[in-house]
Amino acid sequence: MARQPVVAGRAEQLLGAAVVATAPVAGGDISTAVKLRLSSGRSAFLKTLSPAPPQFFAREAACLRWLAEATASGGVATPEVLAVDTDCLILDWVEAGRPTAEAAGSFGRALAATHAYGATGFGADSDGYIGRLPLPNRTLPTWAEFHAERRIAPYLKVLRDKDILSAEDAALIETAAARAPSIVPEEPPARLHGDLWNGNVLWGAGDRVVVIDPAAYGGHREVDLAMLALFGLPQLPQVMTAYDEAHPLADGWEDRLGYHQLFPLLVHACLFGGQYGARAARVAQRYL
Repeated sequence: MARQPVVAGRAEQLLGAAVVATAPVAGGDISTAVKLRLSSGRSAFLKTLSPAPPQFFAREAACLRWLAEATASGGVATPEVLAVDTDCLILDWVEAGRPTAEAAGSFGRALAATHAYGATGFGADSDGYIGRLPLPNRTLPTWAEFHAERRIAPYLKVLRDKDILSAEDAALIETAAARAPSIVPEEPPARLHGDLWNGNVLWGAGDRVVVIDPAAYGGHREVDLAMLALFGLPQLPQVMTAYDEAHPLADGWEDRLGYHQLFPLLVHACLFGGQYGARAARVAQRYL
């Protein structure tokens, strides 16, 4: 590892500790990521974006800390927040491991514990971000209302305003979203990661699994499971089996995964193009 003086100096300002080496980290598509080696021998992870949207890193740090509240009760691990400012976030470094069956089972049980830790309502105290997109979180009394008004309607509007999604496809999705009360069983709000795709699950050393980059809020727990299934995850069957044993899911949960995938598909349509919007409409058709 070499040492980038500007990056190292910024980290030293925030950490109050000497940075002896830095190295770029590949994989992110929003922020620039760097591994730091501190004079104490500890490693850290710095992500930076300038200019960042308002409260971008502060919201991520708050989400990580909120999820970490469940760790003492067996919830899934998150990296420790070492420092945060308007332009960057510094986290404890997670040493890479392998996606073993043992790690998958532990992750499933830990995710179940995080969900069971609960939330005070459907939503969150503050709006956030999913990717670069704003994520409205103002609470609503039921999951069905929150899903339709905070997770579907805002992104349908973006797609229609930009003429990315046809009026017919938007109407299909909107109609399916309105059917949530008859599709999704009522449950208390779970403590969700909110953006739990494969890239945000780190398989660490010693069969330890750590989740990163949350868009956390109180919601229906099947949402996180649907996100895991949408883009694939190593050892996914083991994760799901362990989860269901620890915190049994309502009958028919596998048939509802597609329904919960409407939101991330719309987000991807906003970020990456209309093919995801058309896919969301095809999924929505199954629930009409």
